[in-house]
Amino acid sequence: MATNTKTAMQAEQYPFAQELITDIEGNVRKVVIDFHDYLRLLEAIEDEGLILAMQEVKHETPLNLDEALAELESE
Repeated sequence: MATNTKTAMQAEQYPFAQELITDIEGNVRKVVIDFHDYLRLLEAIEDEGLILAMQEVKHETPLNLDEALAELESE
């Protein structure tokens, strides 16, 4: 994946970034962030995924346990 993100911007201009690691051409290749910020970002991504999954099935009819198991066996 090629990027053209130059380091004209400083790490302070990126949310959570403590340090930008660049290649010899000045392209940002890695970002160093605080571990707790990393965990918060992961949680936000997981929350978004859960919301999207819930939206996909909100119009489906719920199944009881026996119906769900029968559905899984038929696949």
